[in-house]
Formats: sequence, C-alpha cells, structure tokens
Amino acid sequence: MGAVANSYCAPPSPCHPCYHHRLSLRHRANQPWAVTPAFARLRLGLVRPIARLFPVVCATGDGAAAESNPSSSSASPPDIERSSSSRSSSDGYVGLFVRMLGLDNDPLDREQAISTLWKYSEGGKECIDGIMQFPGCINLVVSLLKSESSCTCEAAAGLLRTVSAVSIYRNVVAESGAIEEISSLLCRPSLTSEVKEQSLCTLWNLSTDENLRVRIAKNYLLPMLVKFLGDEEIKVKEAAGGILANLALSPCIHSLLVEAGVIPKLADLLKNNSEDYKVIRKEAKTALLELSKDEYYRILIIEEGLVRVPVIGASAYKAFRSPTHSWPSLPDGMEIQRSSAPSRYGASELLLGLNIHEQSFNLEEAKINAIVGRSQQQFLARIGAIEVASVRKSQLESSQNQQYTLLSWIDGVARLVLILGLEDVSAITKSAHAIADASISEHMRISFKEAGALRRLVQLLQHNNEVIQEAVAHALERLSLSHIVLKAIEEEGALKHFKNILQEPNTSDVLLEKVVNTLSRIFEARNNIKMEFYDKVNDGSDHTNSDVAVDGSTEVPDPSSRSEVVEREMATDSSFISCLTEILRTSSPSLQVKVASILEYLVTRETNVAAVTAAGIELGLEAVLKKGCISGTPNDTDYQLEQNTVEIEEKGLAAAAASRLLAKLLDFDQFYEIIDTRHFTFLLRNILKSSVPLHTKDWVAACLVKLESKADKTSELEYPIKMEVTLHETIPRLVEEMSSSFSYQAREAAVKELNKIISRGVMECSKAVAAAGGIFPLVNLIEEARGEALEASLAILYNLSMDVENHSAIVAAGAVPALKRIVLIKGPQWTQALHILRTLPT
Repeated sequence: MGAVANSYCAPPSPCHPCYHHRLSLRHRANQPWAVTPAFARLRLGLVRPIARLFPVVCATGDGAAAESNPSSSSASPPDIERSSSSRSSSDGYVGLFVRMLGLDNDPLDREQAISTLWKYSEGGKECIDGIMQFPGCINLVVSLLKSESSCTCEAAAGLLRTVSAVSIYRNVVAESGAIEEISSLLCRPSLTSEVKEQSLCTLWNLSTDENLRVRIAKNYLLPMLVKFLGDEEIKVKEAAGGILANLALSPCIHSLLVEAGVIPKLADLLKNNSEDYKVIRKEAKTALLELSKDEYYRILIIEEGLVRVPVIGASAYKAFRSPTHSWPSLPDGMEIQRSSAPSRYGASELLLGLNIHEQSFNLEEAKINAIVGRSQQQFLARIGAIEVASVRKSQLESSQNQQYTLLSWIDGVARLVLILGLEDVSAITKSAHAIADASISEHMRISFKEAGALRRLVQLLQHNNEVIQEAVAHALERLSLSHIVLKAIEEEGALKHFKNILQEPNTSDVLLEKVVNTLSRIFEARNNIKMEFYDKVNDGSDHTNSDVAVDGSTEVPDPSSRSEVVEREMATDSSFISCLTEILRTSSPSLQVKVASILEYLVTRETNVAAVTAAGIELGLEAVLKKGCISGTPNDTDYQLEQNTVEIEEKGLAAAAASRLLAKLLDFDQFYEIIDTRHFTFLLRNILKSSVPLHTKDWVAACLVKLESKADKTSELEYPIKMEVTLHETIPRLVEEMSSSFSYQAREAAVKELNKIISRGVMECSKAVAAAGGIFPLVNLIEEARGEALEASLAILYNLSMDVENHSAIVAAGAVPALKRIVLIKGPQWTQALHILRTLPT
C-alpha cells in the first residue's frame, strides 16, 4: 500500500493574532465586511475547546494514525471528563459551521467556516467523524474548490486532505467529484504553493485506493503531475512524486506513466543527493522500481543512468573477502608499480579511486569509472555499510518485500560485480540476471568488462549449480553482443568451459541455447577476422606487422594463443563434434542455425572435415532440410497462419544455414562420396518450392547449383535444376526488387535481367512473373522508365499479355492509360505499346 499524505501544514490558528490581522487586511482589501457577533460567538465556542483538547496539532501521517484516538492514555480522569465535556460542547457547533458552507451564505463567511472546520478536523479521527456525520458536507467542501480565493481553496483542499487520510471516507471524497475539481483547480495558471500542496496531498491519499488510481490516471492529471516534479517548492514535488509512486503500483497504468514522460523526471530526482530530496528520492525509487518490472520500461530506466541491483541482505556480504594486503590493479589486469607498502586496512584502492581525477593518469574514462565504483563499493562492503541490518522493523519488512534497488550506473555496475564474488547462490543468480538486463548498450557492456565482471562470470561457468550456470551464460550471451567484450570473453578461456558444458549429458535446454549462441558469435567473429584479413592481403596491402581485430583494428589471430589451442581441440574431439551433430539433428530451428554456423567455421580447415564427416553430419543436415520442406496449409485459421509464419521463417533460416554448410562440405570429396546426392537434391528442390521466405532461398539455390555442377562430372544427375532455381528463386527475387527497392537503378537492373530470362521463350517464366505479383510493379515502372528499361518493361508486359488470364490484372494495374500516353507521344517504343493495347480487351 502506498503512503498517505500527512497534514502537518495547517492554517494559522483562529486564536492567533496573525489570524485577525489577516482578517483586517481582507476587510480593507475587499468590500466592507465585519464579523458578526453571532459568528464570533460560534467560532470561539468551537475553537476554544479545540485549543484545550489539542494544544499540539496531531499529524495524520497514515491511515492508522488518522483513525486512532487522539486522546492520551496517560491523562488523569478529571482531564478526561473535562476533555469529554469540551468535545461535546464543540461538537454542537460543527453542524452550524457545516451549514455556513452553503451556497447561499456570504463568500467570506464560507471561507471562515471552511478554515475553522479544517483546523477542527486536524484533531483526529473523532473530529473527522463529527464532520462526516452531516450528509452532503463533502459536496459543499468540494464546491469551494471553485472559489477565486486562494485561502478558501487551500482550506477546502486541506479539509479534503485530512478526511481522505481516513480510509473509510476516501470513496465518499472521490464520489463527491473531488478528483475532477482538484484537476480543474490545478489547471489554473497561478496557484500558491500551499494550494498546490493541499490539493496534491488529497490526491496522494486517494491514490492509495487501487480503484481510484485509474480515475486519477485517466484524467488529464498526469502531464500536470510530471510538471509539478519540477516545482520550486519541495513539498509540491514530494506530493507529486507520492501520487506517481502510488499510481505505479497498478501495472495497467504503466504505459500512461511512461507516455507522460515520468521516467526521465524521476531519474533526475533520484540522482539528486541533496538532503532536502530525501522523501522525493524514496518516492521516485518506488515508482521506478515498479516500472522496471516491465522489460521494455527497464531499458528506458537504464538509459537514464540507473541500474537495477538486487537487495540480498547484509548477511550475504559477510562472505566478502577483500584483498586488503594486495596491491591495487586496473580492471584489465595491468599492474601498478609499487612505491610504498600497501595499507594493511585495504584503503589503497579506495584512495586511488577517490584521487584518480586529480592525477595525470593516462586512462580511459571507463577504466576510471570502474576503479572509482569498485573501490567505493568494496570499501562499503568492508565496513559493513551495504544493506545494514540494524534498521527499524518497518524498514526491514519493506526491504524484504522490495527485492531490488536502483543505483547510479557507476555504483550499480561495481555492486553487481561485487555480488558475483560472494558465496550465496541466490545472490549470484540475481546479480548475473541483473547484468544481463543492464547490458543494453555498448557503453554498459564495456563498463562491465572494465569493472572485472568477465573473469568472474567465466569462472562461474564451472559452478556445480546449474541455476548459476544458466544465469551466467545468459549474462555472457548479452555481453557478447559487443565485439570488444566478445574478444575479452574468449581471452578469459570461455571456450573450454563452453565445450565442457556442451559435452555434459544432462545440460538443460536453456543453458544449451545460451552457450551455443555465445559460441557461434565467437566463431563468426573469428571467421570475419580471417575473411577480412585475407581480403586485405589479396588487395596487396602489407599487414605483416598488423592485426585485424573484431573491433575494427587489424589483428591476425595468433595460432599459439590459448583460444586457438582450445579450438583445435574442439575440431579434433570426436565427442564434441558428435554433440554438435546431435544438437543439429534434434534441436529447434533457431538453435540449428547457430550450430550450423559453428560447424561451418570448423570445416574451413580440411583437417577437420574427417572428424565432422565421421560424426554423421549428413544425418543432421537431412533433418534440418526435411523441416524446411514443410509449409502452411490453406485450411489453417488466422491464428494458425500467424504461428506458421513464424515457424516457417525459422525453418527457412535453418534450411539456409544448413545449405550454406552443405555447400562448403561439397568442396571436399571425402564428404561428397558418402552422401546421397539425389536425396539431397530432392530435399533442396522441395524447400525451393515451399513457402519459406524468399531471402532464405538464396543459399538453397546456390547449393542446388553446386550439386548440379558436381553431378555433371560424374553423370549422376540426369535432369537440370537451373530452371527450377530460376522459377522459384531468381524470378521472385527480381520481382521483389522491382516492387520494394527505393533505388531506380536497382529496379532498372532487375527489369533488364528479368527480360533476359523471359526472352528465352519459356512459358513457365511468364507464369512465374505473374504468380509472384510482378504485373503491378511492372506497370508502375513503365510510367517512369526510359530507354532500355522501358523497352524491357514493355517486352515483359507483352509476353504476359499473351496469356488471357493476365488481362484483368494488367488492366486493373492501370496499364491502358500508360500505354496510350506512350503511343500518343510517338516515342521510340510506341509500336510495342500499340501491340500490347491490341491484345488487351477494349
């Protein structure tokens, strides 16, 4: 349950001299008016008992406090009797003041009445009950919010604030139209900070009711609440932040809050370390933590420089052992030369971090931030200042319910890396998942690398707890999206651990998928390095003393490096190759794509082909290609078609990856001799004819052509397949270029190539163009093409017009007006256009 706004701020006491001074000022400023003797007697009869009963104003900090009895239990019996008699005498005047709120009374009388009732309501729940016993009282109070007097609006909003602090009266306040009237009041161009505070605190109290939050959020209040977060008055900021924190407790309102722009505003307030911002920081953190439960909104919060860190309890940090006698080092392992004995208290790293900006160190900003954050968090852990256990019971219960907190990215990254070094399984798991969630940008991934997260994550891959392994593999997978971090993961020796995990017989599917994804990225990056290096060598450039690195620099892989040794072990390990083959045969299409890319990299060396062939790679390729032959049926429902579209896309990508691997294996005779070329040709043909996406058919077509070229040498295949490639891959691809390309040159080249294919005289080619939807883009191209492109377009359209079934589509595409214009201007192609018009129905 969210917090309830308190009511510490009260108007001047009616018995106070300043109050009468303010009355005299109003008397001089407004129309002549004087307090009648009857009104004065009524007012004094109510106020004097209040002064005797409540010499100190009671604050209603929450619902329970507001509903509690304000009388002191230590009072003596005579005092109790005297208080009871005073309260009974004052209660008799409440009805009169409520009656004076009526619309038929003088505005200044109503102002005096509402101010007195507000003062009276701060006496506690019994006083509020005394006011609420009069039906329609709240409606009269709400009507006063329309007053042009700031004092009247303040008193009315203040009374609504104290009444709404009692849970049983919140619905009464809401049903009286208070939310709508307060919304209108807050829209006024000029309001005093007191009116804003009382109005917002009323909404703060009402927002604790889950049913009322939607009414508040769906009003036009959200933009105003965001604006009030930047108000000069701290109390107004706190009230606005409290409302937003309560609204964030309802997930259905999250989208409205984010669209209103609360995340940047709340993040700025949370990062403000001013002592005056203590309350607003708490409310901002509550709201942002609720929003961070959504994956997409969590990304927006991280982009504002905040990291979600798990709250694991102070006891978990007791296992932290800082290297107090070790000499400080940089996150990348660089040693610092010793100039004096290290501190026995382990403060050397802290002092280095605190003074790094004052020294002339030649360090990157990420390393500086990593040192500062790591030193600060380790120092806090050493002195036991992280998540201190000695807190009040209410705070302890709140921290147990709240499993995460938000820190600035420098401290958050360091804290997550520190938790990785603890012994608590749950803490390590939460930290690894938090690292994965925070790795949304290159900046954050590099920050985790510089903070020393990679070494600990790679070491945890060999942990005996599979839950930790899954979380760590997930973190490494997200971090490996950076080429620089990917190279660092490889240098930390992750390949060996990945190999061991894949060879484990009981590895879970989740862990298997994460490991395969990261491993495929490593091999793809290394393959790109080699290809880029060989391309530059073939260009004649001198790279003997340079390298081609994954981050764009030139770096040749060192064959003697540890990762190269592990790679050779992988390629020659029959059990590891067998594991990959089995995964290729039985896994999901998305995983098959990754495994195929790993095997493709391994077979770049001819020495590895024997081990891959011996592991039965043809069975895995056959299983993938058989899945690619399946397509949706016409009887599927819309939902099934949508599901089939996703599945077909994945199967098409898997078939393309398998075809690419098969094409590479066909270069080696030892593989070609053991496969059934007719069977693979049949599978590839079916994929080419299936409904898999067109962009996945490229490698299928290339592999078919390569099979045909190999078959020509041995005369094993007696039928050509190039025509099927043309019909099912080349023509649809050219039609797609004509219809979707933004470049006129690309469309012109596509129509010229398409004309060459159709000019061969094969009727199936024209049918393939029509079936691929080529008539409409062809007519559109006729309207803007010139020269050879126009001539090719007219030639294709003429061939299509020879089939009567295409006439309706040609006319519907608007070909007739376009052709008539060509004929009328007597251009070079007007005779071709005339022939087409004669074939079309008039």
